[in-house]
Amino acid sequence: MQGKRKLKRRHLIYYLRVFEKKADQLIGHMVDISSGGMMLISEDPIKTGMVFDLRMVLPVELEGSREITFSAESMWCRADENPDFYNTGFQWIKTSPAHIKTIDHLIQKFCFKESLGQL
Repeated sequence: MQGKRKLKRRHLIYYLRVFEKKADQLIGHMVDISSGGMMLISEDPIKTGMVFDLRMVLPVELEGSREITFSAESMWCRADENPDFYNTGFQWIKTSPAHIKTIDHLIQKFCFKESLGQL
């Protein structure tokens, strides 16, 4: 059973490509992010309860690099509304102050801005 989300999920402007670092294989595209984790959309289901070493390609340079690496644990996986895809929730592993700073920059640069009630 899933727990209730405590951190605000932010939707990305870009679907950033995420690769499994060792095999250098695309596993999915990040569709949203929070300070606690992320959600990927993929063509294949991703096994839950596993820790992945991942690499994400950025559309622009961020902190001197066009990619970031991180570890995350797959917490849940379910079919997307489109039956050709799956959504998987990941929780960050071993977050350091530098990792939190990178996540904050990702949210600032690549997430939709909050609506201020204007149409």
